Order: sequence, then structure tokens, then C-alpha cells
Amino acid sequence: MAGNPFPQSREQLLQAYRTMRTIREFEERLHIDFARGDIPGFVHLYAGEEAAGTGIIMHLTDGDRIASTHRGHGHCIAKGVDPVAMMKEIYGKKGGSCEGKGGSMHIADLGKGMMGANGILGAGAPLVCGAALAAKFRAQKTGGPSDVAISFVGDGASNQGTFLESLNLAAVWNLPAIFVVENNGYAESTSRDYGVAVDSYVDRATGFGLPGVTVDGTDFFAVHEAAGEIIERARRGGGPALLECKMVRFHGHFEGDAQTYRAPGELEDIRSNHDCLKKFTAAVTGAGVLTAAELQAIDHEVLGLIERAVAEAKAAPLPTQADLLTDVYVRY
Repeated sequence: MAGNPFPQSREQLLQAYRTMRTIREFEERLHIDFARGDIPGFVHLYAGEEAAGTGIIMHLTDGDRIASTHRGHGHCIAKGVDPVAMMKEIYGKKGGSCEGKGGSMHIADLGKGMMGANGILGAGAPLVCGAALAAKFRAQKTGGPSDVAISFVGDGASNQGTFLESLNLAAVWNLPAIFVVENNGYAESTSRDYGVAVDSYVDRATGFGLPGVTVDGTDFFAVHEAAGEIIERARRGGGPALLECKMVRFHGHFEGDAQTYRAPGELEDIRSNHDCLKKFTAAVTGAGVLTAAELQAIDHEVLGLIERAVAEAKAAPLPTQADLLTDVYVRY
């Protein structure tokens, strides 16, 4: 670690960049292919928010659980879900993460601890309470540290009753649960300043007896440090906490969103001055820990992965009528 000013090793920094770059290229390719009419359904992109999902989930193992949102591709990739299987899922093809029957907003991989993206705002929070309760019981039996469960919500979903009820439940039961508010400033098209009365989501955490912290969600290092502290606290029985990440999204709420609610020049400003990948690259190359050539090599590898994912997704077969009632609870 000589000459490395960061708490992460070179290998960890390379992995963090690879994860963020994979998310970015995955989403930017979906932006193109959706506009071409290649992808069915709705798509909500995570581009611009990569530092938050990556910085938090780097602390987790497959035994830890996360519950995501309708904007869940970044969380999936950071949690280790196969991007090729994800692409097939988004294209509605067999071989997808959910055999092509869930689509963009319902990708799940329980083997990786990804409980699922969710089209219902705030719905992941009570699921995380259940996962955290199970983890607490397992830890009590073994006497060791606990797995944790993390709920990701946007600033709009933070106003849902289920989310607020989950904060209370997690506090009452002292669960190893983390509630992440990814505050990109807009609940669909409604400004956070218009729809939320408190100045900080930490104020809401305090109201339920939880500690909370706000960080710059475009700063990987700030997110990683704060998340590491509250996750370790939860593992050791310290209970739930809330982490607010103030961040930006590069695209609209959904693909096709005209974004007329944005101020003139706002999109240009966030891409120029608030790009988490640019910030990360400047930090690690400026410190001499990683080189531009190393990062460019990752860029090349990631682009190859995305091209392969799209090619396999387009070539994969559609689900058949016989697949309709497989992998679901309903029985007729």
C-alpha cells in the first residue's frame, strides 16, 4: 500500500472502476437499444448514480441481501448478477435472470443475495426487514456477526408509508438493516424540494430512533467510507441506520421522458461536473495509484462484455406458453 492514499487496495480500486464502468456502459447501451425499439416494456436507467451502488455493495457478500427499485440495474450488477443474463431478461428472453418473464423492473438473483428490483415504490423496505430479522436469528444461533439487509429507495419512495413503517419496525426490532435513500433530486418529475418537508433524510431517521448520515453520492470514496461504518455497526448488533446519497441521474425518470422539468443547462452541468466516473478516474490517476492505460483496458473489456450480452440476448428464444406458470406460486 506504499504510496496509496486510499483505504482500498489497487485491486479493490480496479474492481470498483470495473463495476461502475460496467453499469455505465450497460445503461448507455440500453438507452440506445430502447430508442431503436428493440426492448419491450419500460426501462429506468441508473447512469450517473454508479458510485452509490458500487460503494455500498462492495462491503457485502452473497449472504447479505438487498432489495432494489424500478431503477435497479446498477444494484444488480454491483451485487454480482450476470450482465448477460440481465440483458436477456430485459429483452424478455429465455435464459434471462428470471427466464425473461420479469423484465427490467423485476430482475432478481437470490443466489447473489439480490431479492429483486421492484416496480412498487418503497416495497423493498419491508422485505428487507424480513431478511434482516432472519439474519439476526441466524447470528444469535452462531454467535458470530450478522448478515445485513439493505433497502434502496429513491427520494420519491421515501414518502411512502411502507418505507416509514419499515424504519420504525427495524428500530423496534433492532434489525441489521440499512435504508439507503438515493436522492437524485426528483420523484419522477417532482422536485425533492417541493415534495419533502425536511431538509435532510437524516431528520426522518432521527424521528424513528435511527442514526443517519448524508454523503455526496457522486463521490465513491465518501459513499464507501460511510457505508462501511454503518454496515459493520449493523453486523455487530448495533441496529439499523439510514444513508442518504445525494446524487444525479443522467437520463429521465424513464426512457422517453422529455425532462421538461429540468432547468436550462442542468443536464449538461451534471454530466460535465458531477460524473462519478470522472471524479473517480481523476482521483486515482492523479494520485498515481492507477494509470489511464489500466482504466482504458477495463473500458475495452467492458464494451466487449456488453456487445456479447446484447448479441446473446437478441439470439435467445422467447419464453413459450409452457413456461407461463413455471417459477410462480399460482396454481390452477
